[in-house]
Amino acid sequence: MIKVSVDGKKIDLEEGASAFDLAHHLKLTAPDQALGASINGTDRDLSTPLSDGDAVVFWSFNDPKGREIFWHTSAHLLAQAVLRLWPEAKLTIGPPIQNGFYYDFANLTVSEEDFDAIEKEMKKIVKENPRPKRCELKSREEALSHFGENPYKSELIQEIPKQERLTAYQQGEFFDLCRGPHLSSLGKIKALKLLKTSGAYWRGDAKREMLTRIYGITFPTKEQLDAYVHQVEEAKKRDHKILGPALDLYSIKEEAPGMPFIHPKGLYIWNQLIEYMRSLHRVRGYVEIKTPVMMTRELWERSGHWANYRDNMYTSQIEERVYAIKPMNCPGCMLYYKEGSHSYRQLPMRVAEFGHVHRYEAHGALSGLFRVRGFHQDDAHIFMRPSQLQGEISSLLSLCDELYTAFGLSYRVELSTRPEGKTIGSDEAWDFATKALKEALESSQRAFKINEGDGAFYGPKIDIHLEDALGRSWQCGTIQLDMALPERFDLEYTEEDGSRQRPIMIHRALCGSLERFLGQLIEHFAGKFPLWLSPRQVRIITVADRHAPYAHALAQRLSNFEVEVDDSNESVSKKIRSAQLMQVNYILTVGDQEVESGTVALRTRDNVVHGTISIESFIENISIERMMRSLTSAYVCS
Repeated sequence: MIKVSVDGKKIDLEEGASAFDLAHHLKLTAPDQALGASINGTDRDLSTPLSDGDAVVFWSFNDPKGREIFWHTSAHLLAQAVLRLWPEAKLTIGPPIQNGFYYDFANLTVSEEDFDAIEKEMKKIVKENPRPKRCELKSREEALSHFGENPYKSELIQEIPKQERLTAYQQGEFFDLCRGPHLSSLGKIKALKLLKTSGAYWRGDAKREMLTRIYGITFPTKEQLDAYVHQVEEAKKRDHKILGPALDLYSIKEEAPGMPFIHPKGLYIWNQLIEYMRSLHRVRGYVEIKTPVMMTRELWERSGHWANYRDNMYTSQIEERVYAIKPMNCPGCMLYYKEGSHSYRQLPMRVAEFGHVHRYEAHGALSGLFRVRGFHQDDAHIFMRPSQLQGEISSLLSLCDELYTAFGLSYRVELSTRPEGKTIGSDEAWDFATKALKEALESSQRAFKINEGDGAFYGPKIDIHLEDALGRSWQCGTIQLDMALPERFDLEYTEEDGSRQRPIMIHRALCGSLERFLGQLIEHFAGKFPLWLSPRQVRIITVADRHAPYAHALAQRLSNFEVEVDDSNESVSKKIRSAQLMQVNYILTVGDQEVESGTVALRTRDNVVHGTISIESFIENISIERMMRSLTSAYVCS
């Protein structure tokens, strides 16, 4: 007998038992359970034999590792089906991605019209249920003997370090180079769908061959697939790249790729967002500054950005000096802090800036408001004594609660630690900073996940992920602890005993990019903004020309709101439809009856008719709705 541990519990098994046997012993046999295992910290297939004292963690579909295994196996399933239908196709790579997987093929031309045939073949293979089997290749030569006729696999094999073990997976007649792990059974795949096809360069290099990429997704249940398809359809309806221009909020011009033009209606939302954030700052003791967009190379060398971020910076030479457009606001704030001397009594010192920054992004990576080259950050830099750190982190998490709740967004936090490669600061400083953030999060009693090696080059950080109305997760704000920049800029304050001390500094950006946050809000609300954010709050529609004077008089009474009058010659039904398409919160129709009684006929953008009401009552109700920053209308169906 051997003893293994699962979640701290000791379990007796027969000698030679595998992780698969342990999963069955624990009754983890459902399609979404025991998709793979971590054995003593190493990810393994369930076929792996267990030894006495092993610590085992099983991955389910709810775990990122479990989904990765599920979708990696599914990529092989796709490739197997394609080779059955097009034997002349050449395999390249097929990784799991955030939602599903893809496989790239050479010597293959397909369209979405071929998806039915491929899906049918995939389902046939699942029904056959060949067991994925891990095969260890004894040498590079043996690997090349299997894949020598495939130049893509041969290239990959030649690049694998000699000390690394070469493995492949057998799945019926299908054989592919792969590290694994894979599912123990294709039978766990209960629902599948191919999503799209596109071209992709081999190794992402535009000078290399163009391949055919097929995307797909699979699930342990049909219900999960149905929910995913529904979410995708809903997401299409909310796509900010379509809704934003349609609602005349912003545009992207060829003359300025990746640098959005914010239109008047979009700027109204923008200004409301900034004013709300400023109100949150005021009650928390922030001051606001504005620093130059372009500063000298020497500043960026001092900050460390020139060595670590040069490839993403825009530069220019003026009067024989090299300048860079700022990719971050931090160095400017360091110079502001150095303007005067500081006492411990002034700390914590909270300095905010809505700074305009520019970062080079490859043209192919640009995407609406989500991936741009010029954007604004809601930055703040907080300078403090070490003893004040935990309180400031707690205050920032409280600020997150208030900010995101105002938009109906939930969030989760993750702690990202020191990355490999180029970083600035000593080991001791990194250890202190990481420990301090971890203890602050633990003290806040918020659940958090640790992302090893995902910090910034100058310090560990807390990453904030928002969840929108569709349950989608967005990486948004960050709270970063930095002990390096205060050192590089020789920042000081006078301590109570008269000594000169180095402050600790927190960078924080809670919206991250304001452009991106605007895009997220467009999709979260599907363009139906709550009244306090809406750039089209009220539209007054006339039944006939003779009602125009009354309509314009009403507009004057509503001048504190975003109000429009539609006295065009279109029919009333067309005017109402136009207002609804532009997501006007409240549509007021005025005709003979309303002019005579001094009232309005109210309709909301969801096409619910609320009937005749007094203008005084209407103004009172929507004034309260706006003041409270309510997410719901003052007029809802009872």
